[in-house]
Amino acid sequence: MPELPEVEAARRAIEEHCIGKKIVKSIIADDNKVIDGVSASDFEASVLGKTILSAHRKGKNLWLRLDSPPFPSFQFGMTGAIYIKGVAVTQYKRSAVKDTDEWPSKYSKFFVELDDGLELSFTDKRRFAKVRLLNDPTSVPPISELGPDALLEPMTVDEFTDSLSKKKITIKALLLDQSYISGIGNWIADEVLYQAKIHPLQTAASLSKKSCATLLKCIKEVREALGVSLQFYKFYFAKPYVHKKHRENKICRLFKVRLKLMLTAAAFLLNGYFIFDGAKSLEKLMGRKSILLLLVAGQQPMYQSCKN
Repeated sequence: MPELPEVEAARRAIEEHCIGKKIVKSIIADDNKVIDGVSASDFEASVLGKTILSAHRKGKNLWLRLDSPPFPSFQFGMTGAIYIKGVAVTQYKRSAVKDTDEWPSKYSKFFVELDDGLELSFTDKRRFAKVRLLNDPTSVPPISELGPDALLEPMTVDEFTDSLSKKKITIKALLLDQSYISGIGNWIADEVLYQAKIHPLQTAASLSKKSCATLLKCIKEVREALGVSLQFYKFYFAKPYVHKKHRENKICRLFKVRLKLMLTAAAFLLNGYFIFDGAKSLEKLMGRKSILLLLVAGQQPMYQSCKN
């Protein structure tokens, strides 16, 4: 699922390669599940002949500012992605279109050719994304409902501490709430909590000012490592990042045990947990001697033993 680094990488690639260029060809998919609120033909006519002036992002939403409205807006959903032919949009997964690849992809929802021959496509294999044509993307949902952007609009320690003191939900759930902070998804939330050594099920309001400051510092560090430099691959597989352990059958450097990521229907109840000792379901988990290891297992008290 695309998160802040992927969307920011797409924005930067557009800024670098597409700004100041005119759209000379447009193909919009006839898919009203993804193309939201406008027909494909009207969308095509609206962008044809326009020049791309800038690319913007808030949270996991991206939009293009053209020389006149309306503007294309992209909500990436689960599998949305930007491809620019001949350009590697990201550095940590295959994102450069080869000459042998189908182009535009059969999953393309938005395709434009620019006046220098460069071609850009937004694809969505699973059709959970939304592509809209909006006069002011920031004034309407979903962008108008987003909280401060985790990368572009960081809070101060005092602002962060004060806001957390009013929240009685668990800290991981709060970090995932896009109306609170936009751009933090599941693995980034896991990462910052792991680095801050904060239990994901701890109530936000119960965090001390010191813990709030540490958490904000970790958000900043992970944001800069994964969102600013975009050298994601380097960090994803390197110590001391928790996502080194997201792969199955790896040894936890903290407890020296082999981990297995729980991929069961119980995951929604135990989000953020690693499980080992073979339990495959919530019933088996609670009915045998199994050990749960939290993603934030940076301290001995942060794991539990479930016994009969």
